[in-house]
Amino acid sequence: MQANLIELSMYQISQLFLIPTLALIAALFLYAFWVLGEFVLLAFYRRQGKGRPLVSHFRRDSTLSADELDVIAHKQLETPRIASRVTPMLGLVATMIPMGPALKSLSDGNLAKVSDNLTIAFSAVILALIAASITYWVVNVRRRWLAEEMLEIEALRGAQA
Repeated sequence: MQANLIELSMYQISQLFLIPTLALIAALFLYAFWVLGEFVLLAFYRRQGKGRPLVSHFRRDSTLSADELDVIAHKQLETPRIASRVTPMLGLVATMIPMGPALKSLSDGNLAKVSDNLTIAFSAVILALIAASITYWVVNVRRRWLAEEMLEIEALRGAQA
């Protein structure tokens, strides 16, 4: 009897998280395209010889150490990096939450309800994986760009010395 109460409570609590999880996935999906837009714009600027944020920081303040520049670089990548890591987890959560009701509907013979729940589950994970893929790719390319900028700064320091 008490086990059923615990199971029912856990089921009901987990169902409360479906809407917030779906909202977060939708927000991160939009954010991924925002990040992609910033990336395309930055790539365009880089082709013109601009769009080098670490070099710009260094030119404004040449006393910045390599560690300080590294912290600046990490700050620039922090949010998209977190998004690329959290989004797949939210996709898994959004997949698993509707599976309970889908399985219950299956045992009740209600195939329409099974279909509705599976549609939610798979749509959420697809959007989450697309968002994570975009942000992961952008973060990795930008990380390389920032490493190139660190080398450029070291060359500028050598030229100043």
